Amino acid sequence: MKTLFSLTIIFLFCSLVSGAMFTEFLYPNFSASNFRFIDNQGTFLLSRNQTFKVSIFNPGEQSNFYLCVIHVTSHTIIWSANRNAPIPTSGNMELTPQGIHIYEGNTLKWSTPALKSSVQALQLTEMGNLVLLDQLNNSLWQSFDEPTDTIVIAQSLPQGKVLTSGVSDDNLSAGDYRLAITDSDAILQWRGQTYWRLSMETRANRNSNFIVEYMAMNSSGMFLFGRSGLAVVMQMSLSPSDFQIARLDPSGQFIISRLISGAKMEQEFVGPTDGCKIPLVCGKIGLCTENTSKRTSCSCPQGFQKHSSTCMPSDGSSFPQACNNLTKKGDISNNSSDISYIKLGYDMNYFSIQFSQPIRYSVNLSVCQGLCTSDCSCLGIFHENSSGSCYGIENDLGSIISTTALDDQNDLLGFIKVIASSASDGGNTSENEQFPVIAQILLPSTVFLVAVAFGFFWWRRRRISKKKVLKFGQVSSRSSIDLDSFHIPGLPQRFDYEELELATENFKTKIGSGGFGSVYKGIFPDKSIVAVKKLTNLGVQGKKDFCTEIAIIGSIHHVNLVKLRGFCAQGRQRLLVYEYMNRGSLDRTLFGNGPILEWQERFDIALGTARGLSYLHTGCDHKIIHCDVKPENILLHDHFQAKLSDFGLSKLLSPEESSLFTTMRGTRGYLAPEWLTNSAISEKTDVYSFGMVLLELVSGRKNCLTRSQSHSKDNSHSGGGSTSSLVSELSYFPLFALEMHEQGKYLELADPRLEGRVKREEVEKLVCIALCCVHEEPSLRPNMVSVVGMLEGGIAFVQPKVELLNFLRFYGRRFTEASMLEDGNEHSNIVLFPGASNSASSASDYQACFSYISSQEVSGPR
Repeated sequence: MKTLFSLTIIFLFCSLVSGAMFTEFLYPNFSASNFRFIDNQGTFLLSRNQTFKVSIFNPGEQSNFYLCVIHVTSHTIIWSANRNAPIPTSGNMELTPQGIHIYEGNTLKWSTPALKSSVQALQLTEMGNLVLLDQLNNSLWQSFDEPTDTIVIAQSLPQGKVLTSGVSDDNLSAGDYRLAITDSDAILQWRGQTYWRLSMETRANRNSNFIVEYMAMNSSGMFLFGRSGLAVVMQMSLSPSDFQIARLDPSGQFIISRLISGAKMEQEFVGPTDGCKIPLVCGKIGLCTENTSKRTSCSCPQGFQKHSSTCMPSDGSSFPQACNNLTKKGDISNNSSDISYIKLGYDMNYFSIQFSQPIRYSVNLSVCQGLCTSDCSCLGIFHENSSGSCYGIENDLGSIISTTALDDQNDLLGFIKVIASSASDGGNTSENEQFPVIAQILLPSTVFLVAVAFGFFWWRRRRISKKKVLKFGQVSSRSSIDLDSFHIPGLPQRFDYEELELATENFKTKIGSGGFGSVYKGIFPDKSIVAVKKLTNLGVQGKKDFCTEIAIIGSIHHVNLVKLRGFCAQGRQRLLVYEYMNRGSLDRTLFGNGPILEWQERFDIALGTARGLSYLHTGCDHKIIHCDVKPENILLHDHFQAKLSDFGLSKLLSPEESSLFTTMRGTRGYLAPEWLTNSAISEKTDVYSFGMVLLELVSGRKNCLTRSQSHSKDNSHSGGGSTSSLVSELSYFPLFALEMHEQGKYLELADPRLEGRVKREEVEKLVCIALCCVHEEPSLRPNMVSVVGMLEGGIAFVQPKVELLNFLRFYGRRFTEASMLEDGNEHSNIVLFPGASNSASSASDYQACFSYISSQEVSGPR
């Protein structure tokens, strides 16, 4: 009895010792299991301040147990060791001098890799990092180097490492979604197919073009770093929080969350936001539709029916098997005679098309299908009618996207590759056997004769119609036929001239005009509203050259660039079809008589414009210099979202129109000095123009000569009476901005119509950025990536170099001298701009803008 009592005491003592939690460090020859630490919910190690814990844990109270690092307050799993090899309750973790080992009975399920020296301790840091240390406290291995589906503050994700989603919140096993770091971006992939890029997000801004080495996060932002961490390539600002996590959710979305109060986590960022762009959101071949409230619904496309979680062909056919170990990409899958295609129709898209290159350019539909038929990795196609581009669905079938409710309709036509069932094959065979032999012989010859007759008839009719056209002196229709004889990769949708004529009611409603032509409002039969620009001043230019440039412009997509929906190149007509911007151009809103723009709206417009220019300069495949940045080319949509228009159109001008091009851009105060000296034109020319626009946004008035007229009393007349006289003051606003900057009087530059609804610091920031942009030396102007960073606050704005702005004093004198000459002629040649007349002050202001340099001085061989 005494012996039994002693054994019981020893057992209880051992249980208490083994079940105690440790803080920060563990030492070799330690063993833990959920059963042994069941009173602590499997927890056996805490970080120093108990921010994180290490537990043998079963999420969702399932039978699968994992070795996890968990954030204590939010109960969020940030790392798991044996995610693909869970253990039962009886499984255990052992810490030995060789590392960490996880067993199920005597079976090793997971372990750390071979280490270069013996383990002296295991540490859980306050950052949530699990570290194996040697006798000199050097790190032998750390969990931060082996991420699962989550990274936290102070953790990095380098190239070569990926985040892999779990199967579900309760099943931590690796799922099918990956977040990877490329040399220029962060991307999401499903089974090797890309479906999202960080650079697509409006909140993500590119700061440099260095090669990306890793992604990391701090308490206020997510960053892509290059040059060993010395260069920020891309950044996305986040709301400050002591605990932020970035997780690849089992749903396939990349979610950044922060701790806001108590144990509550709030989503700060989700990408992609459009649920229909997640590859398997509706299962295999499921049709995903998003309604106006951004909610998604799933169904099957026509020709398919629901079977479990997959939409299967309604006719009983099956999907072909993808390439296996015996076949490779390019091999023919199954018997090609058994292969057919089920048409998906238009108004449908596939998640990977935006991120992949066509398997072949400029081919017709039958060729596209033939390419897929002969390739075992191809499971379907999308054919773009306007360009002839053939896209393949490879290796795995995901969900289909319905575009009927979205603003990205296209001319893609989709087909899914299927294999005919044995029943249908048998039916076809019997039909062929029963078909009369004589009919099998005569039918092909009859079809051949009919085809020859039809071809001869069509040829004669074409000759006659061409003669009739030439007889009446009209333009030959051959020009439009020639346009169809070639294809340019990525060409946007092509419209007929008659189609645009009908949409605009014979170009009835003119909504704008500029150096390239006039713009008209149009409405298509589907009720979508467009802006149709009729181009002029293009000179004699080949249709193929025109289409090549349009293909480049049409391939550029950014939230702050006006979207090109299509074009028309028919005869001598050249038209571009753009998305319609319902608030018109910035100059009408900023200088017009309508409601004034509040400061935040002005700031948002400046930031949006800067982002658009930054993308043109660094974010697209072909660098584009806008060359005509001004308020007239900044269009506004709902909530004053700014979008640049007319980008890339300068490339459409022929050489004989170059002098007009230069003059056209040199008469309204946005002309960079290098235009006047025949120096090289670069993207810094756009930076200068943006700086001038930024000054206009601050002040609400044009960057030209400003004449303010106010009444003053004159008591010098006889009789002591007083009379009033007009006092005129001339000022060149950019020079005035420089002088106020030198004196620190920034509120003097703010639009008086804001009536104090702006802070001095806010005006100072924009004025300093604007003056830096208009430095006389182009190389000393910031690039647009840096401008975006300064506007967002990620980069501290710098003070302009006054010595590089002295040319503004010369310009100011020229403005004043020119005005003095015009005074004797009642300003007959001055263009008036309303704007300052809306001021709350009692002074009566008007603004006059005219060229301070003659057209002859500006024109040149550009």
